[in-house]
Amino acid sequence: MDRPSDAELMARVSAGDHDAFAMIVDRYKDSLMNYLSHLTGNRDRAEEHAQAAFVRLYESAPRYREEGKLAPYLFRIATNLVRSETVRSRVRDVLLLRFWSGKESTSEEESPLAELQRRQLQREVAAALESLPMAYRAAVVLREVEGWSYQEIAASLGCSEGTVKSRIARGREALRKRLLPWWNGVPEREPRRAY
Repeated sequence: MDRPSDAELMARVSAGDHDAFAMIVDRYKDSLMNYLSHLTGNRDRAEEHAQAAFVRLYESAPRYREEGKLAPYLFRIATNLVRSETVRSRVRDVLLLRFWSGKESTSEEESPLAELQRRQLQREVAAALESLPMAYRAAVVLREVEGWSYQEIAASLGCSEGTVKSRIARGREALRKRLLPWWNGVPEREPRRAY
């Protein structure tokens, strides 16, 4: 019995055939998982990315145009998902370094207190970044993490360079205010009031 081609299966998926999509998943799941496991170094994360890639492939079925390249298309989706996760991780790391006071341990082994403080700061930086409005966050990430020029950011976000500069300045200021208590290390707790 002849196996249906990727093009035939995707046409059937586009028409709502769930069995055809199951055939695509069966056809590519092992190689995609193997690829993502090597890419991420973590089988659980690889499985999450693989599932997300298949969901995106399914959602894109009506727009998919077969050129004999379904596997590369699926793997590109998966790679972009990993890249996005990597960028988010880099954002946290870059912002941590940018807003950290420079007192990070230089020894190979951090003390338990230093490790706890570093993890707390990472959470604070992540929360501060996530609290920014998306327009500010996108501009800050593209400038500070990706190193894009103002012109490139403006073209990507569909606004003027002046708007980009303003968003970056406002985003930086919001991050600075939010992280100010951490500027010189772990903030001191407010003293308890005596009643």
